[in-house]
Amino acid sequence: MQLLEDKFVERVSDIRVLVGNRHIPQSWFVIKRATDIVLGSALFVATLPIVAAAATAIVLVDPGPPFFTQERVGQGGRKFRMVKLRTMVKGAHAMRAAVQHLNEVDGPAFKIRNDPRLHALGSFLRRSSIDELPNLINVIRGDMSLVGPRPPLPSEVAHYTPYALRRLIVPQGITCYWQIGGRSALSFEDWMLLDNAYVDAWTPWGDLAILAKTLPAVLRKDGAH
Repeated sequence: MQLLEDKFVERVSDIRVLVGNRHIPQSWFVIKRATDIVLGSALFVATLPIVAAAATAIVLVDPGPPFFTQERVGQGGRKFRMVKLRTMVKGAHAMRAAVQHLNEVDGPAFKIRNDPRLHALGSFLRRSSIDELPNLINVIRGDMSLVGPRPPLPSEVAHYTPYALRRLIVPQGITCYWQIGGRSALSFEDWMLLDNAYVDAWTPWGDLAILAKTLPAVLRKDGAH
């Protein structure tokens, strides 16, 4: 953890050149965190029956823990364990090298539309974004925000350019421009452009607008796999 944070600090001078001198009122951060706690808690309670039903179904189709945690990189290069519903068979991550040639995205990312490691419900859980509902635990704990760039893997951050790295300046989140703008159908370059646009323009009210557009985007399933 410390090594990654040190790497982030070493490159912060490059990031400042790209960020400019935009002033963010401290009250905006307070509003953002308050929204995460209040709305995040309400959404957690409201979606608990869905998560419970999905967890039970996962155990039935592929016996084993229905949840899994994965190390991700948050704001400022800090690592945390992100909680998700399991969409792959047990031991799937040990199989990554065998399916590396199937990767369908450019840049330091890894995504397969019809990943052979998915269990029987995996594709449905991903396309419906139900697998991400446990992320609300991370929001309540303060690891993530409701709105912000999706938290990357440490292996991806290790290959980031300064332009891509600046997406870590803000809290990482469940939804952002990428989620409502095409998701995996976008190139890595366009993904970074959207995340940097968020860094440059975010406001508490802008976050609410993104949240309002998230459910329609999820229902359309644009770029979700």
